[in-house]
Amino acid sequence: MNLHEYQAKSLFRDFGLPVSKSEIIFSESDIDGAVSNLNVKKFVVKAQVHAGGRGKAGGVILSESIKEIREFCSKWLGKNMVTYQTDSKGQPVSCILLEECTDIERELYLGLVIDRSSKSIAVIASPDGGVDIESVAENSPEKIFKVFLNSSNQIQKEEIKIISDGLELNQSQYIEFSELIKNLIRLFTEKDFSLIEINPLVVNTEGRLNCLDGKINVDSNALYRQEALSKMRDISQEEKLELEASKWGLNYVTLDGSVGCMVNGAGLAMGTMDIIKLYGGFPANFLDVGGAVNRESVTEAFKIIVSDSKVKSILINIFGGIVRCDVVAEGIVSAMQDVGIEIPVVVRLKGNNAEVAKDILEKSRLNIFSELDLSLAAKKVVELSK
Repeated sequence: MNLHEYQAKSLFRDFGLPVSKSEIIFSESDIDGAVSNLNVKKFVVKAQVHAGGRGKAGGVILSESIKEIREFCSKWLGKNMVTYQTDSKGQPVSCILLEECTDIERELYLGLVIDRSSKSIAVIASPDGGVDIESVAENSPEKIFKVFLNSSNQIQKEEIKIISDGLELNQSQYIEFSELIKNLIRLFTEKDFSLIEINPLVVNTEGRLNCLDGKINVDSNALYRQEALSKMRDISQEEKLELEASKWGLNYVTLDGSVGCMVNGAGLAMGTMDIIKLYGGFPANFLDVGGAVNRESVTEAFKIIVSDSKVKSILINIFGGIVRCDVVAEGIVSAMQDVGIEIPVVVRLKGNNAEVAKDILEKSRLNIFSELDLSLAAKKVVELSK
């Protein structure tokens, strides 16, 4: 689950991290109160969406004029913003962050992320902040500094020194950074985050550190114990089909191709998409129905897949272990009749009672092509998609 910048900064403030004074605007009637409460001469005005590239899209301005702030809010509140990280429809702007302007001396990068290979939290920093960190890593890898936390998720004094030196901080800034990074790690672990990015972390003209931006990803699997964070979820920023799938326990991600996929198991789903690509097709989605395949889950999965107008054919690839293939086949037939599927469906069932399942599918007289071999199934579904 992603958080908005204003939500991230609220959490930063709660955990003792330095952030600018700010107010949040949900409607144009909030503007006067927000400006008055900040009581500063120069403002930063930021549209709040779950996407990068807001500045280039016109979603961030500096202003000393309440008239400009009104015009900005009128332009964006209730409208969709398109950036390089959104689709062509963009994402809705439901609020605006109004913030005290910070005089910047230097822009840095600081991030925490779960590193799967080392099975630890990685602290990543760079003296080149305010830009895409991936491009820094590619073009100037010597400017990326990284340490991995121990099994107790504690950072050692010498590790803080490595990061501080990499960020070219002076002694007073090192002391300030030591407290900042400890609080950031505490926030990361206590709130079950999978990623925090502060880009930029700035040194202001007074030589102090300030978290000028904040991006947070929360581990969705941990939300059951993070009630306060669950309430911060903004479903308006989520893709509608993915949101609908989550209600039924389906793991769904929209892609750009024409071959719909329904698979049980994330690894099998990845392999299925790979083999579709191998035979010249393009997956329209990633959809993992999980281990408990039944009529209800198959029906809902079909509804979600066919609601994407790009889908021209569907490949169902189910491995029958605990769940018998014949039971799955009966669910597929029933679900197709309920939903009224007209596009061709290729089904590959492997495992427990696969031959019985194949017979059920062939006798259904529906637009189903049954294949026991995955290569043949992939070739067929790609052919039908064209």
